[in-house]
Amino acid sequence: MKIRLFLVIACVIGKFDVGKAQSDAQSPLVVSWQPILNNYDGKEQALSELIIKNKGDKPFPWEGWKLYFNFIRLAEPVDSLQLLDVRHINGDYFYFEPNSRGKSLMPGDSVRYTMISKSWVVNFNDAPQGFYLDWGNNHLQPLGAVRTLLPPDEKPFYRVGADAEMDARKIYEKNLRYQNNKGIGAGHIIPTPVSSAIGKGKYTLRKGVEVSYNPLFETEGKLLMENLDELFALSCKAVFGSAKNRAGIQLVEDTSLKGEAYKLEITPKGIKLSAATGAGMFYAIQSLKLSVDPIYYAPKNRKDITLQSTVVSDEPRFGSRGLMLDVARNFQSKEQIIKMLDVMSLYKLNTLHFHLNDDEGWRLEIPSLPELTEVGSRRGHWDDGKWKEWLPPSYGSGPFLDNARASGFYSKSDFIEILQYAQRRHIQVIPEVETPGHARAAIQAMNVRYRRLAEKGDMVAANKYLLQSQNDSSIYRSVQKWNDNVMDVSLPSVYTFLEQVTDDIIAMYREAGVSLETIHFGGDEVPNGVWEHSPAFTKFKQQDASIKETNDLWIRHFRLLYDMLNERGLHLTGWEEVGMEKVVEDGKKKWIPFKGLQDSGVYLNVWNNLGGNEDLAYRLANAGYKVKLSFVSNFYMDMAYYKQFREQGFYWGGFIDMERPFSFIPYDYLLNQKQDWLGRTLPDRVLTGAEKLTEKGKRNIVGLQALLWAETIKSEKEMERMLFPKLLAFSERAWAKPGEWEEGKDIGGEAYHKALKQFFAVVGQQELQRLPFIHGGVSYRIPTPGIKDMEGKIYVNMELPGFDVRYAENGENPTINSAIYKGPIPYKRGLVFKAFNRQGDSSLAVRLDSK
Repeated sequence: MKIRLFLVIACVIGKFDVGKAQSDAQSPLVVSWQPILNNYDGKEQALSELIIKNKGDKPFPWEGWKLYFNFIRLAEPVDSLQLLDVRHINGDYFYFEPNSRGKSLMPGDSVRYTMISKSWVVNFNDAPQGFYLDWGNNHLQPLGAVRTLLPPDEKPFYRVGADAEMDARKIYEKNLRYQNNKGIGAGHIIPTPVSSAIGKGKYTLRKGVEVSYNPLFETEGKLLMENLDELFALSCKAVFGSAKNRAGIQLVEDTSLKGEAYKLEITPKGIKLSAATGAGMFYAIQSLKLSVDPIYYAPKNRKDITLQSTVVSDEPRFGSRGLMLDVARNFQSKEQIIKMLDVMSLYKLNTLHFHLNDDEGWRLEIPSLPELTEVGSRRGHWDDGKWKEWLPPSYGSGPFLDNARASGFYSKSDFIEILQYAQRRHIQVIPEVETPGHARAAIQAMNVRYRRLAEKGDMVAANKYLLQSQNDSSIYRSVQKWNDNVMDVSLPSVYTFLEQVTDDIIAMYREAGVSLETIHFGGDEVPNGVWEHSPAFTKFKQQDASIKETNDLWIRHFRLLYDMLNERGLHLTGWEEVGMEKVVEDGKKKWIPFKGLQDSGVYLNVWNNLGGNEDLAYRLANAGYKVKLSFVSNFYMDMAYYKQFREQGFYWGGFIDMERPFSFIPYDYLLNQKQDWLGRTLPDRVLTGAEKLTEKGKRNIVGLQALLWAETIKSEKEMERMLFPKLLAFSERAWAKPGEWEEGKDIGGEAYHKALKQFFAVVGQQELQRLPFIHGGVSYRIPTPGIKDMEGKIYVNMELPGFDVRYAENGENPTINSAIYKGPIPYKRGLVFKAFNRQGDSSLAVRLDSK
């Protein structure tokens, strides 16, 4: 949904079909990228340098090729003396072409291209990527992984004053706020239950344990036995009949508990789980699993399990606790989604917002419109100006159609399997169909369909699902730099298309036996300029006197979608713009809540709390929209932890560490949101003049949602490491009751810091020790050690406990066999530190010396 990117490259030679991956020897070309300066020429832009070097033993020709790449910013040469010409094709897709000022690269020679890119550079995710040569005649030559070079000097790299990198000393000082020198003891569950009391004695869970359950909980009972067998090899035995006085595990109905509430009782005599609904019982089971010490999760420790006597009474704070996964930008397999459903459910999240399509990919089979996946699910090389029956490379996906991140989709049977798997774990799957913006994959697929049918002379069928008006000369550019990614909502065929997609989705849910309550219809980031010169819009204005400007089309669009869904028994969900309209006040256009859909059961994910929109979520909730707080400043899991060049993730919404979601106050979030996304103090007029949440508005805050956009996610491990451990803090805030510090407005006070330290200790000592052993192993980000030198000695600390910090000398990277830091050591130049978990995974390396 948002953007940014730069990188030494190894290049590959050979003749390739677009559908095949390269396998030949490497090219002699190597490409490096070096950021040099932010705020170049006094503007919000960056100066950087691309270096192409011939490392071979033969001259490299300076003609006959184009060098394609992806870059999430618009780029231009710093002057007219550059030896390469750059051409922006669309979106993040560019190519370089050698010009007459250059000459053949002799062995060892380099050519430098100095460029200006719009917006700042902060970390390695800002690099150009996915370089490959096109020699013509389908001769495509990829260049391997790109290496970024660190900025030569930090200060010119600042965006605003004091915008320093998070170095070893700053990490040390930051980590001090999380230090907890006490052991956490037994009985901790994340998210924290409403009440939990440790009792006397223990219960031993052994192989062959008997599980009895009320028929109401048959699904949950069977799942419990599967889980206990998979995790601990317990080989449970189902028993039926009266559950009284049984020494095993009882699942019993308790009608005094409502909704997702449950009770868990562990005594020396047995375990009793109580709930009134399947969802409540399911969450009781998750708490039971989380009550098991992580040591028992390791296969080598599979033996009798000792559980502390405990009584837990619990229910969630919010009814909707969601995670949005973007699989459009970079695809993830069905197996990975199923794994994520398992982890989500363990930590009591109950909504998967499935971002299935965007400009760069359509990932769900729609049986009646096969072109959506035939065309929209594949990315590969595009000759400039020539149509292809696939999409162009994006986010460094390269020229070949077999890249698993670029190309892929869920078949109907895959999707049904996902739905059924989620339902069994009490997770609602909300599919998203982007409209009218972020729709390029769908638009291009329907354009291919149009051309295929037009060539056969069947113009009625060709036009049936067309999403763009022919000869539309409207000029616009989306945030992601696309100039053709918005459906023309003045076309009746757009609604024929959306109705057909909706009906196919409904049919899949019905076949899966899963209820469908809503479809998310996007609505975000439609750029200025759309539809203004559309022939269809011109014609439509002549036919309908109520349509005078493009804003009228906007209002009409979501009103029609609301009615279409309502006819099918569904409600409308969208991003915040769905509940807004543009008006003119004092000669200026501004967005306000749209009155036409207020109090109509429309659900909005409000992500924008930046730059004048700090109180937008409350304004929409007060106006009558159902709001899921989905803030970029707290819940965007794809944001980097902090400003450090090697940290993965974007930063345009600010930096998000584990404390950002933990500290969120849903009903008064400005109480501790004192800074903007650049770390500058918010003006008093923002903090005091913002609209407060009314009682009506409070009732309309229906949940919280975490979000993972996938522009930078190129593997399963990267996906998991961006989610964890931050998602644990999100689950705490979405489920757990308000903390003492929250209700007492003790932000930054003793109660807050006590809760913060305790939570971090539980995460490090308990949950991160568990994750490597569940569902095939879940990766997570290992925090970077903090280092400080005092009186000739080096001190090291960690954000989270549970890791070994190892160090090496002479600038070498530590390994799993390096010396362990056990206490202050004498300062020596060239010491390098890394943190390791028990599985051998490590953090980024860190040192006090800059070189």
